[in-house]
Amino acid sequence: MARGKLRIYLGAAPGVGKTYAMLSEAHRRVERGTDCVVAFVEHHGRPRTEVMLHGLEQVPRKDIEYRGSTFTEMDVDAVLARRPQVALVDELAHTNIPGSPNPKRWQDVEELLAAGIDVISTVNIQHLESLGDVVESITGVRQQETVPDEVVRRADQIELVDMSPQALRRRMAHGNIYKPDKVDAALSNYFRPGNLTALRELALLWVADRVDEYLNEYRREHRVSTIWGSRERIVVGLTGGPEGRTLIRRAARLAEKGAGGEVLAVYISRSDGLTAASPKELAVQRTLVEDLGGTFHQVVGDDIPVALLDFARGVNATQIVLGVSRRKGWQYVFGPGVGATVARDSGPDLDVHLITHDEAGKGRGLPVARGARLGQTRIVWGWLVGVLGPVLLTWLLTSVAPDVGLANDMLLFLTMTVAAALLGGLFPALASAVVGSLLLNWYFTPPVHTWTIADPKNIVAIAVFFGVAVSVASVVDLAARRTHQASRLRTESEILSFLAGNVLRGETSLDALLDRVRETFGMESVALLERTGETAPWTCAGSVGPEPAEVPEDADVDVPVGDHMALSLRGRVLPAADRRVLAAFAAQAAVVLDRQRLQSEADRAKELAEGNRIRTALLAAVSHDLRTPLAGIKAAVTSLRSDDVEWSEADRAELLAAIEEGADRLDHLVGNLLDMSRLQTGTVTPIIRESDLDEVVPMALGGVPEDSVELDIPESLPMIHVDRGLLERAVANVVENAVKYSPPDQRVLVSASALADRVEVRVVDRGPGVPDEAKDRIFEPFQRYGDSPRGVGVGLGLAVARGFAEAVGGSLHAEDTPGGGLTMVLAVPTAPDRRPEQTDLSAAATS
Repeated sequence: MARGKLRIYLGAAPGVGKTYAMLSEAHRRVERGTDCVVAFVEHHGRPRTEVMLHGLEQVPRKDIEYRGSTFTEMDVDAVLARRPQVALVDELAHTNIPGSPNPKRWQDVEELLAAGIDVISTVNIQHLESLGDVVESITGVRQQETVPDEVVRRADQIELVDMSPQALRRRMAHGNIYKPDKVDAALSNYFRPGNLTALRELALLWVADRVDEYLNEYRREHRVSTIWGSRERIVVGLTGGPEGRTLIRRAARLAEKGAGGEVLAVYISRSDGLTAASPKELAVQRTLVEDLGGTFHQVVGDDIPVALLDFARGVNATQIVLGVSRRKGWQYVFGPGVGATVARDSGPDLDVHLITHDEAGKGRGLPVARGARLGQTRIVWGWLVGVLGPVLLTWLLTSVAPDVGLANDMLLFLTMTVAAALLGGLFPALASAVVGSLLLNWYFTPPVHTWTIADPKNIVAIAVFFGVAVSVASVVDLAARRTHQASRLRTESEILSFLAGNVLRGETSLDALLDRVRETFGMESVALLERTGETAPWTCAGSVGPEPAEVPEDADVDVPVGDHMALSLRGRVLPAADRRVLAAFAAQAAVVLDRQRLQSEADRAKELAEGNRIRTALLAAVSHDLRTPLAGIKAAVTSLRSDDVEWSEADRAELLAAIEEGADRLDHLVGNLLDMSRLQTGTVTPIIRESDLDEVVPMALGGVPEDSVELDIPESLPMIHVDRGLLERAVANVVENAVKYSPPDQRVLVSASALADRVEVRVVDRGPGVPDEAKDRIFEPFQRYGDSPRGVGVGLGLAVARGFAEAVGGSLHAEDTPGGGLTMVLAVPTAPDRRPEQTDLSAAATS
């Protein structure tokens, strides 16, 4: 039996219209004669979605009893018995009620697909399992209902249902998504413009990546080797020279001209030693390309044009940006250059841009450092020139110019020997001298075609030729090696200078330093290992790259750092000459690790110093605020005890009331001071348990006049998971602050509502409000906003409230009240097993 096909409507957030689009597709299929049924669609009371259900056959749902309540779920067995061609299943990430055949709805869908039934479903981008942490960092809400990415990726069709954040918020404000009592909470929390924009970008990027997967899979299946320019991918070839910055900026401008353009900067390093480029310049160029939204790549390859083209075709690039060669004119006799070679071999499907720059034609300077060795390619060419060159020269001299004279013949053979020395070093040059001497004796020294030399002068000439050839070859080879050694030392000094400067300035983290080691030496992975003693196990202090070594014995290169630390590299065995620089890297890695640990200790010391500063500021701030109520109490008591005045009952009651008021203010001040001290020292230990919000909030209003607050706490709210005492203090401080700044004729509104996995308490006042730039500052200790007089508090109430809210796993922030004023939003988590099944805004259907 053929497996059914899965079509998914994907959206960025609830309300974009996924369910509506799914039902529209169902109507189209029914009109074409397709047997299509509704297996499970939740319209959430939305009239337009509910209307779309009319005319479609609906499979009855199954009732499930759970904890004294009845819930409805999709009846998989009924759908299988009905066996339609197409089944509509809403909310793919939904968690089924305990007692269902499968714990997740996507598993129900898998059963339908296995039975050969096509399924159309919906899902929001925030419900993809791999994006849970990203979505939580954006929205502050951890998604409880998720679906594995692979389930969605296996879908035969994925259609994005898109809507701008502004349009979605308008739809929400018009009541088309949630009930009116939830609109304000949704718009000010999950449906904020920033949240919706970020979620929309996630959805667009995820679908774009899925399209790329489809395209690459199709190209592999059909063996398409040509580049398909579905979107502009621009590869920038870097040499590590100063012209790289110009190339990166030009490539970024080219990418901006097309929608979805992408810039990939690539540096090709050779496999025979240290990188040829300036590490400082490469670091600058890496930062530049990343700042412009591109990516930086390093590829190992000895044939630069081939490696560059392979990389470009591997990423399906459409353009390559290269700089005009820095070689001088005479250097082109050695070949056409990288740019010309890449342009020639790129083919018609890959455009190559050669960009002019200030360094063009100025020369490359000394050969870059690749060790004392000349490189495999140069050695091969040296042997070819040293052995085959004299043979070819002999053929030319005997066939084309047979009468140039023995002296000229020797000079030409000597030139060939020098060329072999320049290319391949001493041994190819010695071979050239030997072959040249034999060919001179056989073809050019009378009698020819014999090994006999008739004229003694010719014997001396050949002997002198051989001696001069060997001497010149030795000098040329020595000069070439000294040049390479000098340039190697220059490269090493640049690396060490750049490395030491960054480390001393504290600009390099351990991971960045290890990544620099990996790039510099072309390794696969680098790890810094340490242990506490000779027999203690090794632990990894930091690593980069795949599968780093866990013990030094597993590494290809192991550099000890002291007695209990080692830098371990995997990828290839390095020559001995490279280990000197590697040892410097290892020593610097140990320094960076020590500095990071010292920084951690310094941060802890800073926290202690901050605590001392807070305590010092606390003593200075309360010197007046504590004395004011004490002075009032003392004055009232002194008056009552005075024998000089006969106080009436009304006067005595007024003085006693003043004493009580002063004692209450003093108790409140001392309580806040003690609470702030506990928060600063980290001694707040919440006792988390289930509680009812409608029992906590009324207890927190004892310190404010009865007619100053209006309560709106629904009894249907879920249980919350908090420390009742801490939450009560937090609510009390927030409400007292709101009453203090609210006009006398305006009552403070305290309301609550459930949102996803939390309950929000909103304290709304109609006071002067707070500007946006001060909304965070009002939660700092000893802060009073505006012209609040001294004696009404030390500015700790909101700081303590936020501290207690965070201690119980919640949050506290300020928003503007529509029409003027300030709204404090206190969010606390609901109990894990008391969260409503159908009230999660982020998991609701999205028609």
